[in-house]
Parts: sequence; structure tokens; C-alpha cells
Amino acid sequence: MRVMAISDLHGAADHLEAAARECDVLFVLGDLINVLDYRTMDGILVEVFGREPVATAAKLRSEGRFEEARSSIRREVGDWEAARARVAELARRDYERVFEAFPPGSYVTFGNVDIPELVREMVPSGVTFVDGETVHVGSMTFGVVGGGVRTPLNVPGEVPDEEFDAKLERIGAVDVVCTHMPPRIPWYCYDVVAKKFEPGSVGLIAYVQEHQPRYALFGHVHQPLVNRGAIRRTELVNVGHFQARGAGFTIDVPD
Repeated sequence: MRVMAISDLHGAADHLEAAARECDVLFVLGDLINVLDYRTMDGILVEVFGREPVATAAKLRSEGRFEEARSSIRREVGDWEAARARVAELARRDYERVFEAFPPGSYVTFGNVDIPELVREMVPSGVTFVDGETVHVGSMTFGVVGGGVRTPLNVPGEVPDEEFDAKLERIGAVDVVCTHMPPRIPWYCYDVVAKKFEPGSVGLIAYVQEHQPRYALFGHVHQPLVNRGAIRRTELVNVGHFQARGAGFTIDVPD
């Protein structure tokens, strides 16, 4: 049985349909919709607020000036609550589009830019939402932990470190641990295109050191300095930026 794990779809439903034909079971590790693509400067935020205001806010955010970034967007908006409602409306539209491409029997969790409540609500029949839970596929056990760690961005899919770590503790020892966030190790967290460090999980490092699963699969960082490595016997793999790569990481699981 072939299992594929992917992350960071960011709206790439067409790629998803092709990838689904290459596996028996699909795990999707979050960031399902395109809120903002920094490369092309498109996405939901641009639809709502416009390209120039979003580009200005993105530059401020890249400089660590998060409050100024938020203020710059608010200055462009007449009715802030209406704008927030429009973002939620477009997110719902894009979740519908992405979920239409999910093959039956898939498993999905949320990433830092996802809206967890919408993901849970909109998962279609035949697809299973998992977070802090285990899934048995053939002879192997997969543990799935969704969400991002807290950052000054304060986006919907971020969770406190304590909550993230509690979910890791809840899944216990597994063959494959699947998270949206990478371990907080510099070469997995540094994005060579954005030229900055992205957040990672310290708790995931401790989990891998204690339980030594066969694989630790994650996403979030689109162009990491290193895609694969190891902690003791555990192989670490960034399965992400599916939006650009259109491919995932596969494991052949014995029955």
C-alpha cells in the first residue's frame, strides 16, 4: 500500500488530483488555501485589500514590523468587519475548491494559515480530519498534529506551544509522525528564497528524540536549506510546498 504525504497546497487543486492517482492513501498536512503568495503577490488578501496595500504590509512584516503592517492594512479599509467577513467568505470558496479534489480515504489537518473551524466544518464525506490523533494504515501507525506555533503574525492556525506539545504527547509512539510545523532546527527552518528563518517546534525535537519514529514528515517552510536529514534513527522529510512542486513523499506500507 502506497501512502503519500504532502503539505502547503495553497490552492493547488489541479496538482492534487494528479498526485492522488499515485497513491492509495493521502495525508495532507495543512495550508490548504492561498491566503497570500509572496512570490506572485496574489491570493485572498490581495482580492480583499488590493495588491499595493498587501505588498506594503508584506514588506513591513518581513522586517518584523508587525503592528505597522496591520495598521497599514487597516488604513486602506473603510469597514474592517466587512473586510474580515469577505476574507472568510473567500476562504470558504477556496476550501470548497480544494476539497473537491481530495480523493476518498484521505486524511487532512490544518496549517498555520488555515482557519481550523472551517477546515473541520467543510471536510467532505470520505475525508477524515485528524489532529492529535493516530491513524492505522496497513502495518504502520501514523500520528498527525496540526497547526503552527505562535508568532507575531497571529494567524488563525497558530496554537500555543503547550497545546502543540500536548497533541504530540497524546499520539504517543508511532511509526510516522506528521506535522505541519518543522522541528526547530536551523537548516529545516531557514527559507533560502525568503532569506529568513521560519518558526519551528522545539517540542517536536523532544518527541522525536524520545520516541524515534521511522519518519517525521512536515511542511511549512517552502524552500528549506535542507529537505531531508535524521535525528538518530528517525528520517526527517519536508514534504511541503506542494503548490510549486506538485509532488509529495511516498512510503510503501506493508499490509
